[in-house]
Amino acid sequence: MVVQVFGRSTGPAATRETARLAALEQIDMLDAPRDKGFDRIVRLIKEIFGVEIGLVTMIDAHRQWYLACSGFGNDEVPRQDTFCRYVIDDDEPLVVEDATRDARFAAHPAVADKEGVRFYAGVPIKTAEGQAVGTLCAIDRRPRSFGNRDLRILQELAAAAMDRIELLQFASTDGLTGALTRRAFRDQADQLVSAALMQGHDLSCIVLDVDYFKQVNDTYGHAVGDDVLRTVAAISKTTLGPDDLVGRLGGEEFAFVLPQTDQAAACEIAARLREAIEGRSTETAAGSLKITASLGITSLSIAAKNIETLLAQADAAMYKAKREGRNRCVAWNEMRSEFALSSRRRVLKAGAIIFNDRRSVIDCTVRALGSDGAGLSVSSSAGVPAEFVLAIRSDGLEMYCRVISQDRQHIEVAFA
Repeated sequence: MVVQVFGRSTGPAATRETARLAALEQIDMLDAPRDKGFDRIVRLIKEIFGVEIGLVTMIDAHRQWYLACSGFGNDEVPRQDTFCRYVIDDDEPLVVEDATRDARFAAHPAVADKEGVRFYAGVPIKTAEGQAVGTLCAIDRRPRSFGNRDLRILQELAAAAMDRIELLQFASTDGLTGALTRRAFRDQADQLVSAALMQGHDLSCIVLDVDYFKQVNDTYGHAVGDDVLRTVAAISKTTLGPDDLVGRLGGEEFAFVLPQTDQAAACEIAARLREAIEGRSTETAAGSLKITASLGITSLSIAAKNIETLLAQADAAMYKAKREGRNRCVAWNEMRSEFALSSRRRVLKAGAIIFNDRRSVIDCTVRALGSDGAGLSVSSSAGVPAEFVLAIRSDGLEMYCRVISQDRQHIEVAFA
């Protein structure tokens, strides 16, 4: 690893952002499955204020991600392109009654369009400790006034959204699929990993991602997508053993921990699971759908002794399965000769991908970090070169990196 120390980012704004990202990592809601409670809050925003668009969002280092959205078609947007970045940066509400008359937004692409955004009201969603982890917004395509009473109601709805977030921290089961929630899965997986290490038993981890799932949602709607996810979860529970963990990590991503299972046996189970998914039709309101999945497999080793490292290795293998054509299984041991990926810890830090003789910079969020590599999230991996410099300014570090696996929004890198 080549490391250049160039000085930490200091000052109130940098310190606040570091603390804010730490709070966001703690609540662990980024990329979480959809929740009906947030959908209800969005409907209330539209009903109370008579606006066309309502949002409940989380904001990390590089993007705004929608916990719930009505009126926009995207699931997320780059942070730099959002009105909400001002709410987060200034740590206070923002009301724009006519965006065409506001110098900050008049030239914004979402405003310049004839049918674009005109009105915006956004307030921070804050933790009990006062960290702004996201925003709650009322947006309209016509100018409008927004008084103090309106603002107080919007802030009450933001507090209700935070209450819902806190309630979900205690949930152990995903309401849609019956799989473990991400937090419950990690907690139970940690226990199984510790027991396996103490007793000298094998343990394996599989990550599964439904192929072309976004196309299913875009073509048929979320209700059909939900049917697909329920089918995948049901097949997984039937195929795996009674002592295996089944967790839903994100929208279409599942993870499994198989105690007392070595990698060879885990590969056989993954193959059966892939075949079962391919062979089952999902009955939906839109008709019968055929789906497939890509899987990555890894096992406990000298390098992988915690669930974060196992998930990172299985993720990298799964991304390779997707690159090679999808609907297949790839084991981590097939990739080890290409690069190392040792112990990782889960983090949430602001990063920058620097390349083209330092003339080009892409904002990113560092999601996992180890001595030999990192897991990054970006708005789009298109245009990211095979080698670049990763800057983590809160730590005062720059690392020369090479990409070892990637999909549309996630990049695994090894430090050069």
